[in-house]
Amino acid sequence: MAVLRASRAWTRRQFLVRSTSSLAVASLGTLATPYLSRAADRPQVAGGIQSGDVCDGSAVVWARADRPARVNVECSTVESFKTVLASASRDALPDADFTAKLLLNDLPPGQDVFYRVRFDDISTGLRGESRVGHFRTAPAAGRSISFVWSGDVAGQGWGIDVARGGYRSYRTMLDNRPDFFIHSGDHIYADCTIPSEQKLPNGEIWRNLVIEEKSEVAHTLAQFRGNYKYNHLDESFRAFHAEVPMFAQWDDHEVTNDWSPTGSYDDAGFEDDGTPRLVARARRAFFDFMPIRDIGAQGRVYRKIAYGPLLDIFMIDMRSYRDDSWNKGSDRRGWILGAEQLAWLKRELAASRATWKVIAADLPIGLISLDAVALGDGPPDRREHEIADLLSSIKRAGVRNIVWLTADMHYTAAHHYDPSRAQFQEFEPFWEFVSGPLHAGTWGPAALDNTFGPVAMYQNGCSAAQGENLAPCFGLQFFGRVDIDGRSGVMTVTLKDVDNRSLWSVDIAPQPQARSAVVAQHS
Repeated sequence: MAVLRASRAWTRRQFLVRSTSSLAVASLGTLATPYLSRAADRPQVAGGIQSGDVCDGSAVVWARADRPARVNVECSTVESFKTVLASASRDALPDADFTAKLLLNDLPPGQDVFYRVRFDDISTGLRGESRVGHFRTAPAAGRSISFVWSGDVAGQGWGIDVARGGYRSYRTMLDNRPDFFIHSGDHIYADCTIPSEQKLPNGEIWRNLVIEEKSEVAHTLAQFRGNYKYNHLDESFRAFHAEVPMFAQWDDHEVTNDWSPTGSYDDAGFEDDGTPRLVARARRAFFDFMPIRDIGAQGRVYRKIAYGPLLDIFMIDMRSYRDDSWNKGSDRRGWILGAEQLAWLKRELAASRATWKVIAADLPIGLISLDAVALGDGPPDRREHEIADLLSSIKRAGVRNIVWLTADMHYTAAHHYDPSRAQFQEFEPFWEFVSGPLHAGTWGPAALDNTFGPVAMYQNGCSAAQGENLAPCFGLQFFGRVDIDGRSGVMTVTLKDVDNRSLWSVDIAPQPQARSAVVAQHS
């Protein structure tokens, strides 16, 4: 049977016009004045549309309505939707803040897929606004892959200044036409307000779009949800997410700074299972607004996404299972992944048959930070024992071609780890790449810990003269791009800035597996 392929002839300008039409950015959840007499009676798309967790045969589509409505999604390999591949529907209700996620199955691999979202009024049946998005399913053998990654959005009070181009990094990433985007965490800064103005070092004024939900630090569920809705006010954010699927993980600012499951709570107290209500509300808002698939465990962020024979992506969670907020203690014990997640990661890495295994981490492992893993030079201590266990198990299993990607540090860097330089030496050399922020204050590079022998091959952040928390308008906003050649399997990692300048790049040739992969018993 012939397979219809989607045309890619439409321009970025056409897509921006289509994906942002009828959307006002003046306030949250409101739209431009209706131009048809009955438009106010018809459900509208509130904010943008998103896709995520795309693999070879399925994808998640997300949208939010402005009232109770039924969301209908159709997808096709042709933009005209002459042939519909799959469709799904469900209700968007107040309990989920009118958000809805739908899983589309039985999609063809290696295809450009257009999806059309429409909301219908539940009580009247009136058809509402339609919006069209796009994603590309994971390829079969022989096709190259390109993706981007970064994190850290709307941090330190640097929100949407329309006169300065808003979230410019999203427009730049869209110009790269990636297959997908890994968001390494800090989609929001729930613990930071967005003031109307901030003064810049040069005396100019940064002027933010403001909403009520961002006038206070988030504690209520509505405030956490408002943080996500704020991002949808940005035109480039909406256009990017309508075109590029996202693989989402979280870090600390989705809840509060440097949070841990046992050490972060407020006056709301705790759930019956001991979870702080602050964390439970934040997790609920995250899953309401992220295009992340249900993997059968309530609130679980860590998962594997298989993206064709060249690539498996392991999205890990370095927040939900950690021992405490701070990596310190006299007992010399600590953990950041937790026993269950660590066992899962070892098992899935050993079972992977993909050429490349990307570990998408929400924190770096070699930069000294009490909030993360590294404590300082010397043999493994506290949380470093867990990483040492993981690295040594990878070596014993003969797993090759592992690359770590992360954000969090608000600057960009390339770290190469080598046992010949390390205090702990039972592992194979590997790379770790750091990039960000997408739209937040920029910091300077941090110190490295020699426990696993990292060397900074490149790093770029603010200088001492510029000062930390440098505003986004000064250009030190970063993302990374990864290209995997479909023929040679060579991975090229390029660190880029908001103006799409290639700052540094490396080609990494794949190494043969040391032994055959085994079949995983659990996912």
